[in-house]
Amino acid sequence: MAGEIILHSDLNCFYASVEMNENPQLRGKAIAVCGSTEDRHGIVLTASYPAKRMGVKTGAANWQARQACPGLICVPPHYDLYIKYSKLVRRIYSEYTDTIEPFGMDENWLSIPYGGGDVEGEGLKIAEEIRRKVREEIGLTVSIGVSFSKIFAKLGSDMKKPDAVTVISKGNYRDKVWSLPVSELLYVGPATTRKLMNMNVMTIGDLANINPELLRNKLGKNGIMLWRFANGADHSAVMPADFVAPIKSVGHGTTCVCDLESEYLVWLVLYELAQDVGHRLRKHDLAANGVQITVKDKDLDYRQYQTPLSFPTQSPLEIAQTGFELFRRRYPWHKPVRALTIRGI
Repeated sequence: MAGEIILHSDLNCFYASVEMNENPQLRGKAIAVCGSTEDRHGIVLTASYPAKRMGVKTGAANWQARQACPGLICVPPHYDLYIKYSKLVRRIYSEYTDTIEPFGMDENWLSIPYGGGDVEGEGLKIAEEIRRKVREEIGLTVSIGVSFSKIFAKLGSDMKKPDAVTVISKGNYRDKVWSLPVSELLYVGPATTRKLMNMNVMTIGDLANINPELLRNKLGKNGIMLWRFANGADHSAVMPADFVAPIKSVGHGTTCVCDLESEYLVWLVLYELAQDVGHRLRKHDLAANGVQITVKDKDLDYRQYQTPLSFPTQSPLEIAQTGFELFRRRYPWHKPVRALTIRGI
């Protein structure tokens, strides 16, 4: 829509922040929300800022997190609570627009149809109001990017954390964005980053200024899309709150070079496979409503499990985490794992 203002909101350390909001004794401490807290091989779903400063990373095994941060408090996830808080925050967003597109439980794009596209004036004002209301009414903090495109709004929400607003306008995006590493751009995953670096494309500015035909030759249509994004030419629309994306099955699998005999190795493989699934979902403008995994053991017997997601997602991390928790709950471990497939459904 011409003249719209686009916001991207990202609730800071969402799972951990909810846990601290529910249990004030945890506030200010190094905590991590972990799958399978009783098990060294569970994984970190999110961590508080004190824990992150000690080196605790999302996706790390529980034992690695405790090694990086002695005294780390590990708490199990409470998904019903997270869904409740997500809905409460979206009620605040709905005071400003009904065009709200979720990107997981903790992130949303908002399209503000009034304000004439004035991101530095009206957009900043609205974002600051939302940030204040979320903190005062819900007890969580949110970082918000304000821009004229979805891509730059998402980039803005990542630039200042926690509890901050960043404005990226048509007048300042070259100064604010082009010096950033190219990997900061949404949809530029590890594999694409490696390909771009081999072309001496290190920053978003390098990407914006390269000959687009070179990108087409190396990356196909995806290369042209990324070039447009870097140049501020993202025209994708924010979907309304009642929009349901057409879901098709998108999956990726592999036969492992050696049998997997630990859950941590299974996690690493699922996480790598989910990178491709997320990329293809984004490329085709799809989202997953559920996750399915297929596990083949060393005797070539296979089992298949699936589970719904609380929110549609394109996030490789969310898909991998869901697949891994499904594996942990269902796979009996009678035999080592020979092959794995993960699918967004």
